[in-house]
Amino acid sequence: MNTQSNTYTFLYAAIMVVVVAALLSFAAMSLKPMQDKNVEVEKKKSILSSVSLGLDADEQENKNSYIESLYDKYIVDSYIVNSKGEKVKGEAFTVDLKKELDKPVESRKLPVFVSKQDDGTKNYILPVRGKGLWGPIWGYVALKNDYNTIVGASFDHKSETPGLGAEINTTEFEQQFVGKKLFNKDNEFVSVDVVKGGAPDDDPHAVDAISGGTITSNGLDAMLEDNLGSYVTYFKQQQK
Repeated sequence: MNTQSNTYTFLYAAIMVVVVAALLSFAAMSLKPMQDKNVEVEKKKSILSSVSLGLDADEQENKNSYIESLYDKYIVDSYIVNSKGEKVKGEAFTVDLKKELDKPVESRKLPVFVSKQDDGTKNYILPVRGKGLWGPIWGYVALKNDYNTIVGASFDHKSETPGLGAEINTTEFEQQFVGKKLFNKDNEFVSVDVVKGGAPDDDPHAVDAISGGTITSNGLDAMLEDNLGSYVTYFKQQQK
C-alpha cells in the first residue's frame, strides 16, 4: 500500500483511534477497583469524623488501612429504617442517599450507623445531603442515645467557594453543632437553624451561618431540616 496515499492515512488514523480507545478503556477498568475503594474509605472517614475519630488519618503512613481499622473497631452496627421508624432490609453503607432524597419521605430508606466509644457510649450517626451554591453538600450528624443531642458533625462539599461556603467542612464551623438539640422542650422537632448574623449563645437550636456564604448556609439549614426530619418517628420511638 502506498504510504503516501489518503487511504493509508485514513486507515492508520482509524487503527490508532481504536488502539488508544482500547488502552484507555483497559486503564479505566484496571483503576476502577482502586477508585471505588478510595470512595469507600473516604465515606468511612467522614462517618468516623462525626464522632471525632480518625481526625489524624491524613498523617498516617497507610491512611486507608488506618481508617478501615478504626471503622471496624468503632462502628459496631448499621441498619436502615423507614419513615415509620421500622427497620427494613438492606445494607446501610450502600444506600444512595441522593436517590433516596428524590423519593417521597414515606418511600425513603434511611441509614443509621452506630458507633461505640472506648467507654461504652453509643452514638447514632445519620447521613445528610443537600444543595449548596455551586453543587451538592453532604455530611454526617451524630446523636447521643437520647436521639436529640448532637455530639458531632462532619460536612463536605463538591465545589463551594474557598473561604466562603467551603468553610462548612472546617472544624470551627462543625464544632458549633456539638450540644445542639433537634427537639424543643415540648419534644417537637425543630432541627438546628443556621442563622445569618449570628445565633444567640444560649440558643440550643441554632448555630452561626458562614460569613459571606449565605446560600451555602441556607442549603445546609434546609438539608438538616429535611434529612433529619425524615427520622423523627424513629427518634421518638427510641426515646420512649
